[in-house]
Amino acid sequence: MKNTQTGRPPLLILGCGDVGMRLLPLVRARYRVYAVTSQPERRAELRAAGAIPIVADLDQPWTLRRLRGLARRVVHLAPPPGEGLQDRRTRNVTAILPDGAQVVYVSTTGVYGDCGGALIDETRPLAPRNARARRRVDAERVLRAWGRRAHGRVSILRVPGIYADDRLPTKRLREGTPALAPEDDVYTSHIHADDLARAVALALVRGRAGRVYHAVDFTRMKMGEYFDAVADACGLARPPRLPRAELEHVVAPVLLSFMSESRRLDNARLVGELGLRLRYPDVTAALDEIRRKC
Repeated sequence: MKNTQTGRPPLLILGCGDVGMRLLPLVRARYRVYAVTSQPERRAELRAAGAIPIVADLDQPWTLRRLRGLARRVVHLAPPPGEGLQDRRTRNVTAILPDGAQVVYVSTTGVYGDCGGALIDETRPLAPRNARARRRVDAERVLRAWGRRAHGRVSILRVPGIYADDRLPTKRLREGTPALAPEDDVYTSHIHADDLARAVALALVRGRAGRVYHAVDFTRMKMGEYFDAVADACGLARPPRLPRAELEHVVAPVLLSFMSESRRLDNARLVGELGLRLRYPDVTAALDEIRRKC
C-alpha cells in the first residue's frame, strides 16, 4: 500500500511519546507517518516532527474506526492500561489492523520475572511476577494470535530500562533514596532511547514474523552500580546502601519490585539479525558523553 500523493508507504505509530519522537526522524523520509495521540494539544508538535497527527484513544474503540486499514506497517509503542491482567488497548488495536499487516511491538524484559542473575536469551520461558508484566505478556499473546489468524508479521522488542540525558534517575538521587547493599543487589539491563528508536526502525525492515528481540545494550551492571555511575557523572552524592530487609520498609512497592528481579540479557539477535550497531554500547559510554557536556 503506497500513498498516491507521496509514493511512500503509510506507517502508523501508536503511542508517539519520547521514543516515538526519536523514531520520527529515522522513518519520515521512507514512510508517510501517521502518529496517534490522545492529546489534541500535541498535534502541532507532531506535525513539526514530520508526522500526520490523528487524535484517538486506544481505550475508546470507536475513536479508532477511521484507522482501520490505514496502514499495513504499524509501530505499537503504547503501554497497557495501569490496572488489570489484560491489555484491552492491544485488543482494540488488533481490531483495526488489516490482514497481512506488519507490526513492531515494544514490550518489556519484565515478562521473564526474576532469573537469579542468569544470562538469558529470547527462548527463556516467561514468568511475570507482577500485574504490569502480566499485561505485557497478554499483549504479546494477543498480537501473536492475531498474526497467526490474519497472516500478519509481528516482531516483538523486549526492552529493559530506557535511559537518555533527560531520562536518568537524578530525582531519586537528589532525594537520597537508598539502593540495595552489594550483597543483595540485582543485575539490571539498559538501552539508550536513541538506540531503541533505531532498533524499531530496523525491525520495520528486517524484523521476522513471530520473532522476539532483546533490545538491550552490552551493560553488565548491578542496579546500585548504575545509580553510583549516574551520580558520579552528574556530580551528585551516591545513594546510601541498605540490606534488602531494611530497604523493604523505606521504598515504594513499585520500586521494590524492580529491585527484586535480577537478569542479564543476550542481545545477539538484535546485533546479528537486525544489524543494530549500538551508538551507546553500554551505560558508561553514554555517561562519559554526558559528563563531557557538563
